[in-house]
Amino acid sequence: MPRGDKSSYTDKQQRQAEHIEDSEKARGRSTDTAERIAWATVNKQDGGGNKGGRATKKATKKATKKATKKATKKATKKATKKAAKKAAKKAAKKAAKKATKKATKKATKKATKKAAKKATKKATKKATKKATKKAAKKAAKNSTKKSTKRATKKAASK
Repeated sequence: MPRGDKSSYTDKQQRQAEHIEDSEKARGRSTDTAERIAWATVNKQDGGGNKGGRATKKATKKATKKATKKATKKATKKATKKAAKKAAKKAAKKAAKKATKKATKKATKKATKKAAKKATKKATKKATKKATKKAAKKAAKNSTKKSTKRATKKAASK
């Protein structure tokens, strides 16, 4: 088949080429340029002539294989992206939960420590106050006893 032979193209492809050629001529292109653009467009759309022979099957098979490969790649990429997004979300959630737990534990520990300190301080203060009162009472009692003894002794000696 000589170069430029259009016998392997279907009637539909030839009609399409003619229509495209007429459109290009209407736009002001030369006849040669319009024809070149027309057949290039048909080739791009259909992958060349589709009339019989092994070439058609090869082209179709190749196009199908390419489309399948592309779709698989796209699906894989999408799945990977989705999995990564899910993993990141899970990790962030886990980190937030861990941080919250840690902060709660720390706050509880601090509050417990503070409460214990406060309670100890209060108890110490109460005990000190009680001891002071008791000591004062005892001192007053002793003082009264001594005064009474002195007075008794003084009265006895007179």
